Amino acid sequence: MFRVDRDVLAEAVAWTARSLPARPSVPVLAGMRLEVTEEHQLKLSGFDYEVSAEVTLDLQTGDPGVVLVSGRLLAEITRSLPAQPVDFVVEGAKAVVTCGSARFTLLTMPTEDYPTLPAMPPAAGRVGSDVFSSAVAQVAVAAGKDDTLPMLTGVRMEIEGDTVTLAATDRYRLAVRELKWQPEQPDISAIAMIPGRTLADTAKSLTTGAEVEIALSSTGGTGEGMIGFASAGRRTTTRLLNPEFPKYRSLLPTEFSSHAEIATSAFVEAVKRVALVAERNTPVRLAFRGGEVVLEAGSGDEAQAVEVLPVDFDGEEINIAFNHQFLLEGLGAIDSDVARLQFTTSTKPAILTGGKPVDDGGTPDYRYLIMPIRLSS
Repeated sequence: MFRVDRDVLAEAVAWTARSLPARPSVPVLAGMRLEVTEEHQLKLSGFDYEVSAEVTLDLQTGDPGVVLVSGRLLAEITRSLPAQPVDFVVEGAKAVVTCGSARFTLLTMPTEDYPTLPAMPPAAGRVGSDVFSSAVAQVAVAAGKDDTLPMLTGVRMEIEGDTVTLAATDRYRLAVRELKWQPEQPDISAIAMIPGRTLADTAKSLTTGAEVEIALSSTGGTGEGMIGFASAGRRTTTRLLNPEFPKYRSLLPTEFSSHAEIATSAFVEAVKRVALVAERNTPVRLAFRGGEVVLEAGSGDEAQAVEVLPVDFDGEEINIAFNHQFLLEGLGAIDSDVARLQFTTSTKPAILTGGKPVDDGGTPDYRYLIMPIRLSS
């Protein structure tokens, strides 16, 4: 049916297998579809009715045809093959994979039972793949993990002209990132609610090409239906969530009573150390005053930890407490050597950003809002 380089095939199979369901509702959805076209291209695809993935490879030689085999098994096999060309041949109800002296025989599944992959929606615009991957990672960290609240498990994408705004919240923190892109239509306006885990995985896996093409089934309103992403011969689609989302902009404070700037790596290490004595739901307490911040965890009869770090602090002294895991995830997302924390009061959300404030007085590209934990008096 076809011959292809082992590394090329293994990478393509592994990428496609990511979208296969761990527990498919029907056995055929565990399959990976391989099609050799008349144009000597190999298309590998997977689909579970929610997410589709397809990668296209150019072949030197191949006979047109379609076959469906167990995707996860094929991924395991191709990953373990020696570094030699791979021959893939269909013999009746079986597929034979040969590489060097290794030979595997796979049972095939009925291709007529496999669902048709959704068509790619119309292209809406393009963005640099590295920028997109970084932005999605920064925001997806705040997406909810509770599937009983689906509106909080997604990342909201707002498109206005050449600006894309990504936002996610789990009610305890909120992450917002703005980035520029190249829209197909300069006056485009759209909203899409994308499953957070799927978007994060997709953005990370599409960095092999220079750009990612974003395609929306509806660019004139809420973007209900489907969104697609394509880069370097890979394309994936996913169904969108209900676009309902909290009015998050009203949650972002615009005035602050104090702010602190602190070396990110030192802050991260100190929080990790102090948090060693913190029970799962107990906070890490931070006391900002003068040129230092005192980190504390534990109290009373429990194990306790205290550490002091130098800080560039300006404004009213403040004692505030945070869930240490949420704080660490925010510090990991800012992608800056300097962390900037802005406060209003000890009971109101703080804003975490990277580096110094922007010169023109505008807002940073990335903001991470974190709710404090009320301290008992």
